[in-house]
Amino acid sequence: MPQACMAKPETRLSEILRDHLGQSASKTACGIGRCGACTVLKDSVPVNACLVMAWQVGGSDIVSPEGLDAFPETRFIRQGLVEEAAFQCGYCAPGFVVALTALLRDNPHAGEADIRAALEGNLCRCTGYHSIIRGALRAAGLLQQAHQQAAQAGRPT
Repeated sequence: MPQACMAKPETRLSEILRDHLGQSASKTACGIGRCGACTVLKDSVPVNACLVMAWQVGGSDIVSPEGLDAFPETRFIRQGLVEEAAFQCGYCAPGFVVALTALLRDNPHAGEADIRAALEGNLCRCTGYHSIIRGALRAAGLLQQAHQQAAQAGRPT
């Protein structure tokens, strides 16, 4: 659902989302673009919201983790990550899900190398990455399976 607010041009997008719009799934962690906890989609591209200023978002389509349900890929991503017990504390999970949603929307046949590249800017301090990679691969497999089933049934994907 589109929302708008007024903010000073130098206000970080992460602050706008959390403080002005009440969207708290995107986390403010490092504040310098190194951890990925604040990842959102800006015009379908994953960006660190802590590095994007208000003056840079005018007219842009911003999707925070709260808005990911609009994309069918997100359901498969969440399912794959849950099935593989990808996270322990979950603090980093929204950033990973945003990055994976962007990847699988663009490349539903992503392999491990694609997934690793898409997740390079996201840090997890408690789980490590093996379960996250397994969950992402599971999600890609589920998405491909859904596309195949839709094609066999003559439905658009």
